[in-house]
Amino acid sequence: MHSLFTSYHVFSLPPPFLSSFRFPFSRNISVSTGSMTMCGSLTMKSSYEEAVSCLSSLITSSRRTGASNLEDRFNLMFHYLKMLDLDDSISQLKVIHVAGTKGKGSTCTFSESILRCYGFRTGLFTSPHLMDVRERFRIDGVEISEEKFVKYFWWCWKILQEKTDDKIPMPTYFRFLALLAFKIFTAEKVDVAVLEVGLGGKYDATNVVEAPIVCGISSLGYDHMDILGSTLNEIAGAKAGIFKKGVAAYTVPQPAAAMSALEHRASELGVFLKVVQPLDETSLKGQPLGLQGDHQLINAALAVALVRTWLQKTGHGDLISLDGSNNGPLSEQVKRGLTTASLQGRAQRVQLQDDDISPGNLVFYLDGAHTPESMEICARWFSHAVKEENQRQPLKDCRQVLVFNCMSVRDPELLLPRLFGACAHQGVQFSKAIFVPNQSQYNKLGSIIAPPPQPQKADLTWQLALQQVWEELLHSDKGERSSVFRSLPEAVNCIKEMARQNKSTHCQVLVTGSLHLVGDILRLIKK
Repeated sequence: MHSLFTSYHVFSLPPPFLSSFRFPFSRNISVSTGSMTMCGSLTMKSSYEEAVSCLSSLITSSRRTGASNLEDRFNLMFHYLKMLDLDDSISQLKVIHVAGTKGKGSTCTFSESILRCYGFRTGLFTSPHLMDVRERFRIDGVEISEEKFVKYFWWCWKILQEKTDDKIPMPTYFRFLALLAFKIFTAEKVDVAVLEVGLGGKYDATNVVEAPIVCGISSLGYDHMDILGSTLNEIAGAKAGIFKKGVAAYTVPQPAAAMSALEHRASELGVFLKVVQPLDETSLKGQPLGLQGDHQLINAALAVALVRTWLQKTGHGDLISLDGSNNGPLSEQVKRGLTTASLQGRAQRVQLQDDDISPGNLVFYLDGAHTPESMEICARWFSHAVKEENQRQPLKDCRQVLVFNCMSVRDPELLLPRLFGACAHQGVQFSKAIFVPNQSQYNKLGSIIAPPPQPQKADLTWQLALQQVWEELLHSDKGERSSVFRSLPEAVNCIKEMARQNKSTHCQVLVTGSLHLVGDILRLIKK
């Protein structure tokens, strides 16, 4: 390991101005003797910044709960719903519920967009957010306003503060957000609530919805194995926990072990599980999907199936044409919903606007891929996108740069080879790879108005390990084509300087490995 630290270069600027880590707006936070930090909300001004500060206090310092007591923790949700007097209200929500490893956020986004194009008032709850926590809550396709967020946040917060105790403590971060989503959607009187599962399915906070209209399972793979199990059969079993007796369920083609587990659970409940096939691109009449990448065709197909069933079950079957295979022609509303859907951080292209950089000379390609399968899909999308773009400007010198980080619970020897190999197969090679820690120290926090804090001294052990895996793929021991940076702003400044100095070079930057990294990049380049 000593050679790992001595053989590679680390670029650095002066350390951040913060002398120690603290939560943003932490002046109103006090630390309790238990495992949870609490906020004295009843005495503070109900502002958005203070709401974010109180929300941060619900993040526990311990690692995610193991499977042994997930059920006990999940059952607390029903107590919280009663405290908030939401138990009857959420039973009236007409819910589309989606779980999965890859594509569940995209499927939810497509579904919401289609139903909005039909004229329904939509509510969409997704995770994680990239720049601002309000991104998780969309009403009619728009993230909830600060004013409404503040109103509903403090309504939930004050009631729970008054009614919780040592036996039933304040909900943890994601559970509070799910409760807040239920409050927002019921108060805003949405016609449909589209809910993306946070983690797993059976014990996820969103699974308190006991009678959704329809359920969907997107593509499955290995992720969160410390919680969901080490095999695809176990992981799929956890995801299938959202299936409900008498509720229609759809999935996409899955690995055999995963499909077996889904079918077994569906059989136990007497649910007929239908498998959809990728959408036929010709049905869009030459229009591209709103979310880029060939892999989105299967997510779009799942969304269409979910929407069609939702329309049928809610008495609106006359709005859409159907045949016996659920593959009828796409209505204009469906096509418009699919082609106008948008979701930040998934196959997203952002051209940097800078007075000192020639237009189009610096483009960021952002994708939050973080599993081996999604890494390969991301690589194919990026390779296709840059090759297509380079064909339009053949006289330019085009260089590809990788900016990468992933959580330490993930295995870079499974992720980076898939990325490297898929790009190489398409003839794309990175002239530079940059490994850098996320700017966000607590990834669930933040608002676009509050830049996330940084520690005074960055521990780069993990980034150096990532760099070593990359150098081994290159069969190089000099580190000339890769660098480790202490902070994301330094890395972005270096890339911008490269684009300034080489005005004839078209710089194409792929940012991937973590949605949190993507969110931090968006914060920086959109300032």
